[in-house]
Amino acid sequence: MPSASWALPKTTLRFPRDAGSHNDFTTEWWYLTGYANAASAGAATESGSSVPPPAAYGFQVTFFRRRVAGTQDMRSRLAAKQLLFAHAAVTDVQGKKLWHDQRIARWSGEAPGRNPADLASASAEDTDIVLRDWSLRRVGADLQAQIPAGDFTLNLNFKATQPVLLQGQDGLSRKGPEEKQASYYYSLPHLQVSGSVVLKGQAITLGAGSIAWLDHEWSQEVLHPQAVGWDWMGINLFDGSALTAFQLRDNAGRALWDGGSFRGAGASGKTGDAAGVKYVFSRGEVLFKPTRIWRSALSNASYPVEWIVRTPADFYAVKAVVDNQELDSRGSTGAIYWEGLCEVWDSNQRQVGRGYLEMTGYAAALKL
Repeated sequence: MPSASWALPKTTLRFPRDAGSHNDFTTEWWYLTGYANAASAGAATESGSSVPPPAAYGFQVTFFRRRVAGTQDMRSRLAAKQLLFAHAAVTDVQGKKLWHDQRIARWSGEAPGRNPADLASASAEDTDIVLRDWSLRRVGADLQAQIPAGDFTLNLNFKATQPVLLQGQDGLSRKGPEEKQASYYYSLPHLQVSGSVVLKGQAITLGAGSIAWLDHEWSQEVLHPQAVGWDWMGINLFDGSALTAFQLRDNAGRALWDGGSFRGAGASGKTGDAAGVKYVFSRGEVLFKPTRIWRSALSNASYPVEWIVRTPADFYAVKAVVDNQELDSRGSTGAIYWEGLCEVWDSNQRQVGRGYLEMTGYAAALKL
């Protein structure tokens, strides 16, 4: 197993195995974000416009795995060798309201179904994660999320329309000034989403044009000791391109590290064109500049809910569709952070994309 004090070696990610759990690594997450309309809204665009209609809902589903170092030598099948956490949320854009729920359970680390004491498990062979009554699984070629939460239920199916996007250098993504601050990291942009959201007892069938993004990341050490949190965005651009940008911040708000990538739609302009060129952003090429701040009444934290983000691809204006998309996960991961649906404009002031913005370390320094 790689040591937490060593730099991660370059490797070739192989699927479906690397879509599964990597139990020897300290931290791992599977992160699905997306937006949807009700089926009646369809996917129609305005005449002559390449901009789809406004999203009615945003959603996110995240499963986290944390290796517990102090229990690895215990023989008891009740030992919590791994902890699994999960967060899920729905943003009602018109109602300007966020619903959020969370789960946590211990896992012995044994293969799914092997230990009857387990309340959670994750497969090492492919994506197959169960946490109490929540799950994220591959069924055939698709991913399926079943999330019966307190105030909402997500029954979602995700179909890939593009090749895997390997972040960083062939899937090895630097996250700090030292080489050991790195992760193995891939994304699946432009996932086609179907299924339903049950909100306030009403079932909403997702319409055509509902789109999602998957991040899967695992590491021994991500945060530099001086890092308090990060700003990250994964944006599905309407022309089929995919934009990732992030920065790790210190206590004074300075960028300790930044990065990301841009993959074009390809010469044909079609979504999923494998000829699309990928550009990996180097340190110093991404700059986040806040332009509007929202203050939370819950945590008293101040979050930039509008940004200008400079990348080698373009300068982008990033704006939250709802200011209050703050998540209180003190019942699981222990953090309060902001994570929500946003819209993106290019330097010509054209709306060009939609996706998710995540901001951590504003309420308190993030601990991983």
